[in-house]
Amino acid sequence: MVNLVLYSDQLFPKCSAIDRRLVEMLEALGPGRRIAYVASGPEPDRSFFLAARSYYGRYGLDLALFYDLDEPHSAEDIAALFASDAIHLSGGHTGGFLERLKQSRMLGPIRDWALAGGILIGVSAGAILMAPTIATDALFIGLRPEDMADGDALDLVPFEFFPHLSDDDTYLPALLRYSTHTARPIVACNDGDGIVVTGRRVECFGDPVWIAAGTVQTAGDITLDGFSISTP
Repeated sequence: MVNLVLYSDQLFPKCSAIDRRLVEMLEALGPGRRIAYVASGPEPDRSFFLAARSYYGRYGLDLALFYDLDEPHSAEDIAALFASDAIHLSGGHTGGFLERLKQSRMLGPIRDWALAGGILIGVSAGAILMAPTIATDALFIGLRPEDMADGDALDLVPFEFFPHLSDDDTYLPALLRYSTHTARPIVACNDGDGIVVTGRRVECFGDPVWIAAGTVQTAGDITLDGFSISTP
């Protein structure tokens, strides 16, 4: 059973509904409120970590551990990461983040931890990584998703994820084109929107756009093998 929270971004008032759902998920699993932060790339001043700590602190959550994939870690460090009540995958450069996860040999362990029920939070790049592939990220670097190779990611959900949809008018047409090249639905979110996956239930927050077979579709039109889609 997976427990996943996918944010487009966290700095918008509409995110409060997703935030509250995250708190409910933590409370359902026990009294712990400690979250570990996995940085997407170098963060020497830890400014994004500190901003995230302040963000979670509003809900009484403790962003207690900073994990740098570029640094060597002891068995005790790794154990502390996976002893957290939730793990936050930060935003940033998705391709670089994926490469760091692979080089540090943490892609598999994080996937296994999430499949065992650990609460995994992804923001922007971190959310894209929860899909089978990071192909949609190609749009942020001026490429076509259908041309991306070697983008295999955490593969925790049966759809692909795209954040920041409203940032550029070209994103939606490009995603519509890409959807004719992939059998998986794509869910695209504006900032403030998000997706929560608990077990086999996919919850839509805000107004996520579902895309499949070259068209924008309603959540009711989308078929996800073994999963149901709902709007809280």
